[in-house]
Amino acid sequence: MNTTSTAKQFRATLESEATAYGVTLQDSALEGLAKYYELLNAWNSRVHLVAPCSPREFATRHILESLILLKYLPNDARVAEVGAGAGLPILPCLIVRPDLRAVLIEVAQKKAIFLREALTVSATSNQAIVIAERFENIASPPVDYVTCRALERFEAMLPHLLEWAPAKTTLLLFGGKRLGPRIESLGFTSAAELIPQSKGRFLFRVDKP
Repeated sequence: MNTTSTAKQFRATLESEATAYGVTLQDSALEGLAKYYELLNAWNSRVHLVAPCSPREFATRHILESLILLKYLPNDARVAEVGAGAGLPILPCLIVRPDLRAVLIEVAQKKAIFLREALTVSATSNQAIVIAERFENIASPPVDYVTCRALERFEAMLPHLLEWAPAKTTLLLFGGKRLGPRIESLGFTSAAELIPQSKGRFLFRVDKP
């Protein structure tokens, strides 16, 4: 599949499937998401950002699933993304919602470079900063929300993440069914939303006292 047909299939999928995920996408958002996808494809062979997948799967599994975060984020919300990697979920959210502000935390230097370029290409560099460091080695930033979708050794790192998150923040964590009992075992309660068109992937909301 050539670059043009790949881009067309990606955009067509976003347009046809957005409603199923409770998302409305303006033309400006579609253009920004297309630029992000094009950049990621160019980088993915050199720096493993996401597993290879079709344009349709990337549009649904990565972009639209990330965008379900938006209904949890009020206007002008400040978000920290831990283990940002390819920038999922927060970078698509920044593209769609210019009011959002974010701190992207990613220890891998090459991925951090990609994230900075992705912010520039998608015209969201004024909305976010990238910190190339392990989250546990830095002070938690002044944010309202903390999100995580692909942190390495996620369940093992969860106690550190919950401790690190500022008081009164809401954690929005993507994971499988067993993440719920893991959260509860650490003394927290959570509410789980089944991700649209998924049988076993959830978004967990944890309100930290």
